[in-house]
Amino acid sequence: MKITDNIWQVGGDGISAPGDAAIYAVAFGGKAALVDAGCGRGHSSVVGAVARSISSAASVQYLFLTHCHYDHTGGAEALRRRYGCTVVAHELDARYLEAGDSEVTAASWYGATIPALPVDHKITGDSETFQLGSGEIRALHCPGHSPGSVVYLTESEGKKVLFGQDIHGPLHPAILSNREDYLISLNMLLQLDADILCEGHYGVFHGQKKIRKFIQSFIH
Repeated sequence: MKITDNIWQVGGDGISAPGDAAIYAVAFGGKAALVDAGCGRGHSSVVGAVARSISSAASVQYLFLTHCHYDHTGGAEALRRRYGCTVVAHELDARYLEAGDSEVTAASWYGATIPALPVDHKITGDSETFQLGSGEIRALHCPGHSPGSVVYLTESEGKKVLFGQDIHGPLHPAILSNREDYLISLNMLLQLDADILCEGHYGVFHGQKKIRKFIQSFIH
């Protein structure tokens, strides 16, 4: 599904495999990145969708993980092997991926176990900017749903695009959620004034008013 000239949805429940969170592809000037990896059960469908979306001349440079949960990360190793891309996650969630922790990553919620996943690049602060061909992608630490949740921000067609995968939560002690951090993060997201929101389970929202209303619906 094309979102802008630079951004496509290439996976998700109903697109790649049941249980997958949304997977997005971003491409600028011959370089591409994926945002999240699904559970991995629909790997061939994701690869096919990537091939249909980005130019065959574009190489997948990064796999940006928004957080450690299985529906976003279970397919990461297969995508790294396929594209030779750099897997990126915040250090606070990377530790649970590298430990193969099936409880904190919620793999057990899906009747699965998650093998240890080495993270190539760990985000260590509140923000980091990555060059992607002729464009940029900015990572912002957004804790609450998980300790190391991250949103990614870029610009396409003059619009601010936010990859905010699990803005909706949920919050649960087994996955180390923190409600105070979550509310602070949601209010931070409101200040971004994004024009397009690519969420992990609720689809794609266009327009600042719709995005603001969606985010505010979880502040209570």
